Amino acid sequence: MNHFVKGHLVFVLHAHLPFVRHPGYTTPFIEENWLNEAILETYVPLVRVFRNLKKDSVPFRITMSFTPTLSLMLTDPYLQNGFRKYLKNLITLAEHETKRTTYDPHLNYLSKRYLEHFLDTESIFEEEGGDLTKAFLPFVESGELEVMTSPATHAFLPFYDSEPSIFRSQLRNGRRTFRRIWGRDPKGIWLSECGYTQKLEEELDREGFRYFFVDTHGITHGSPRPKFGVYAPVEVGHGVFAFGRDPESSKQVWSSIDGYPGDFRYREYYRDIGHDLPWEDISPYLHSNGVRINTSIKYFRITGKTQDKGYYHPDWAMEAAGNHAEDFLRNRIRQAEGLYAANKQPAVIVSPYDAELYGHWWYEGPQFIEFLFKKIHFNQNTIKLSHPMEAARSLPRVQSVEMKMSSWGENGYGEVWLNPTNDWIYPLIHSLSIRMHKRAHEFGSGTDVQKRILKQMGRELLLLQSSDWAFIMKTGTMVDYAVRRTNVHTNLFLALEEMLVGAVDEEVLLAAETENNAFPDIRIEDFQ
Repeated sequence: MNHFVKGHLVFVLHAHLPFVRHPGYTTPFIEENWLNEAILETYVPLVRVFRNLKKDSVPFRITMSFTPTLSLMLTDPYLQNGFRKYLKNLITLAEHETKRTTYDPHLNYLSKRYLEHFLDTESIFEEEGGDLTKAFLPFVESGELEVMTSPATHAFLPFYDSEPSIFRSQLRNGRRTFRRIWGRDPKGIWLSECGYTQKLEEELDREGFRYFFVDTHGITHGSPRPKFGVYAPVEVGHGVFAFGRDPESSKQVWSSIDGYPGDFRYREYYRDIGHDLPWEDISPYLHSNGVRINTSIKYFRITGKTQDKGYYHPDWAMEAAGNHAEDFLRNRIRQAEGLYAANKQPAVIVSPYDAELYGHWWYEGPQFIEFLFKKIHFNQNTIKLSHPMEAARSLPRVQSVEMKMSSWGENGYGEVWLNPTNDWIYPLIHSLSIRMHKRAHEFGSGTDVQKRILKQMGRELLLLQSSDWAFIMKTGTMVDYAVRRTNVHTNLFLALEEMLVGAVDEEVLLAAETENNAFPDIRIEDFQ
């Protein structure tokens, strides 16, 4: 075995959800389940993995972004109570399933596993009173986990480089929210959708960010062409570093054709008892206003490209996860050795993924991470897990380049977020952003009520700028909700703007502050 490092693996998980919070409605918003599912299937399982690694004395390095909207929701008492109700309902459903499935020993075994899983999740969730950010903090403080922020509401910044106030308000509130919740300043930022535009470097430097991530072509299309491709960070100006996604390691996991999550032994995401059971059996547990939704109880494995699915076998799935972790590591070692021979310096292999892939979409994903990190520690010494700037500091040479606009969206640029399904939202966003800039100057030194109104206008504007609404319109799922959110934030902004010079409708203002309570420390000067 080699006794010096030939490669750094920067393993990155991007944890993000849009701000979805709707207290006080008689009909529940099923979109609030996005957070509930992510807590149950991704965030708590990752805490389990990190604890297992710590218990087994396995040192590791992983980098995660927690977007400001997600961090706000994880620390919100209303949403924490919503998860408690969601989980209590699943525990009741699982208890019912352990009785209903006695006719089939394997289903009964699976139902009992789900019940144990839900009960253990409840225990972990309640350790810190429902605030999962505190469950992750020990790993931040010990250095295993490096956390990043993102623009405040995950706005796709390349579309807004003609309006600097959008850059400033998104970056400032992203940093400020992170600082308040996580208790430290972030070194890096996950630019929403890896969306980069040249005007960002100065703004990133002004806010103290030292690194960000781009897709492969963001680096390889740089000028001059980077000597080491995506296998070394590049400096893009002002001492800010860009890290490019490694296409090979990404494909092994992401690919819908031959990626690991498609293995026939893994759990089938699309076979959930919320859709499979007769309505009279499952409806008491859905609480979804007559709509069938997922329950997280799934009894089948992928099986094959067929509608006929076999039962899920957890031991088969764990074997697959171990095999895939071994394959992933073997390929990274081969990759690092080849790059070291060619470049005469250690390779920096950046493997970024949506966090929700691990656990939510790929049920066994967290176990894959645990297996992988253990194998990296025990089975080799050619590559090491590193945080981004740790890897950068280890290199003898880092090149300065000029990069162009790019993203990690389909086809690599901006068409996912700007196309005939969603192009109507951008005149609204630009118009209201310009008006906010103007009003912040006009009334920033006004009365206390005017300042209060301006701050709520800022919240509505930031929430309107979320890239999620355009993305949902493009994918064609939950479109009504995305349209509703766009219209609600627009109309509230306009109604509040009228109150700056007219009568103040306290009921409307208070309702907006209560429901859309993001960014409690927002500042008027963010928009000036």
